[in-house]
Amino acid sequence: QRKQEQKAPDKDAILKATANLPSRNVDRTVAHHNMRDFQTELRKILVSLIEVAQKLLALNPDAVELFKKANAMLDEDEEDRVDEIALRQLTEMGFPESRAVKALRLNHMSVTQAMEWLIEHADDPAVDAPLPGQTPSEAPAEAGASSAEATAGPSSEAAGEEAKDELTEIFKKIRRKREFRPDPRAVIALMEMGFDEKEVVDALRVNNNQQNAACEWLLGDRKPSPEDLDKGIDTNSPLFQAILENPVVQLGLTNPKTLLAFEDMLENPLNSTQWMNDPETGPVMLQISRIFQTLNRT
Repeated sequence: QRKQEQKAPDKDAILKATANLPSRNVDRTVAHHNMRDFQTELRKILVSLIEVAQKLLALNPDAVELFKKANAMLDEDEEDRVDEIALRQLTEMGFPESRAVKALRLNHMSVTQAMEWLIEHADDPAVDAPLPGQTPSEAPAEAGASSAEATAGPSSEAAGEEAKDELTEIFKKIRRKREFRPDPRAVIALMEMGFDEKEVVDALRVNNNQQNAACEWLLGDRKPSPEDLDKGIDTNSPLFQAILENPVVQLGLTNPKTLLAFEDMLENPLNSTQWMNDPETGPVMLQISRIFQTLNRT
């Protein structure tokens, strides 16, 4: 009897056997909580994996070059880019460009919705106010930093140290570009309820830009706190050890793109789908998710 008990089918076997069964009355709250647990835990895992990846990548002699490329990739991929065609359509209708840009950002680049918003807010005195959470461009400061780096030619002795410092600088730049961007609509809606902008941005950051969850957080005990978000996982825990021992994860940690993906998901969890579908970073994320699910059940 005991031997049989130990040979219970694992989750994959159960899923395979029940794949074609119609789902009935799935307890959504349980699924939601599990997902939420994973989101909360994933943050901690990512914080700790970023540290490991940075150390590993710093050992790579080509690290500085790799990250310069990564940094350039981010410049091309800036989320602030506006759909040029959509913008032209609105400006040709006679709307001022800055106002049209704001309307498009608020309406996820939909011309129709942006046009409705512009008409609706035509007489609103705050129509030209910048969006909450939109920072003015940091380009000049960054350009200064990069030209300073370019002029400082490393002597052969200090080359190793300089490369390390340069990497640290590049990591900082990447992190700045990947700073959390709150959903402007959610910010406006929550501020209209009487909360101030900093509280609202904190609430959205803690709750992955989900407006309802952010509202509950603001009205509730405000746990986890924004500071909790920067804490890593216990690096001696069985979960973290299992992740680090996984060959797919180990290989992924030597790829700068994985580090970029981790940084991005940390600040913009809604982008995780894009990284899950990426041929380079997807397999790493899949392994982390599987290890978490497996250990969470035991």
